Amino acid sequence: MLTVERPPSATFIRLQERLRGAAGRAISDYRMIEKDDTVMVCLSGGKDSHALLSILLDMQRRAPVPFRLIAVNLDQKQPGFPADVLPAYLESLGVAYHIIEADTYSIVREKIPEGKTTCSLCSRLRRGVIYRTAKAIGANKIALGHHRDDIIETLFLDMFYGGRIKAMPPKLVTDDGYHTVIRPLAYCTEKDLATYARHMRFPIIPCDLCGSQENLKRRAIKDWLKQQDKEFPGRVDNIFLALQSVTPSHLADTTLFDFANLEPGRHAAPEGDILFDEETLERGALRLSSVNGPRIHFVKAENSDKIKD
Repeated sequence: MLTVERPPSATFIRLQERLRGAAGRAISDYRMIEKDDTVMVCLSGGKDSHALLSILLDMQRRAPVPFRLIAVNLDQKQPGFPADVLPAYLESLGVAYHIIEADTYSIVREKIPEGKTTCSLCSRLRRGVIYRTAKAIGANKIALGHHRDDIIETLFLDMFYGGRIKAMPPKLVTDDGYHTVIRPLAYCTEKDLATYARHMRFPIIPCDLCGSQENLKRRAIKDWLKQQDKEFPGRVDNIFLALQSVTPSHLADTTLFDFANLEPGRHAAPEGDILFDEETLERGALRLSSVNGPRIHFVKAENSDKIKD
């Protein structure tokens, strides 16, 4: 029997446009991708990295400037890892790709006691492999699939457990100074990405190394934020807006603001002592109405050449 593919629903088209628009704004706001960039897209096999690759491929076709995409997957040698799934999928997309093999799984299992959180060491090992791979294939940009909720969760993790105000920046330069890390999904919500992944039927590969550790601190923060958003709609949006609107004079970091030499008679700091006036507190609600911002339109550009190991 011949199977006829159904056209996408209006709901899915709106979702797709919302994600494209959010990613386009992030790329534009932080100048993430520019002419002739070679962008290494880190594909873990999870919903977020799949969505990242899909959205960037679409943008590559529409972009006003040419840039190259190379998908890279790190095979960490986890037992039972379906090594054939991603190569077959990437072949079907016609995208350039590399599969990198590095037995970080054994190292993590050897170093981390049973029941303890493996994510920290695992991420450090992965980061080293990713940086070396980017250099080897000539990529000047490294695209990661972290989204808005990841960024907010990291903010609270660092505050609650690290004693510092720090999150995941949408763009940063690597410690070795060779590459720029970008997070094009910085304005996208996890909820939208999960819905998009279900519609797209990506070949999801779960992480068996840490996926079963339900007591992770990040999970607790995630659940708490979901409850906040449920009880107070718009609160999580405001938290992300706060990351984009920082007043150093009203924090306590002497490296960001010269408190020692602050005295009457000098120019007042921006926002001054009106920070907690009622009309100032209402600003966040007003700003939420412009979160979606203008749409960004792209024109077609050529796909990257096909490469694989």
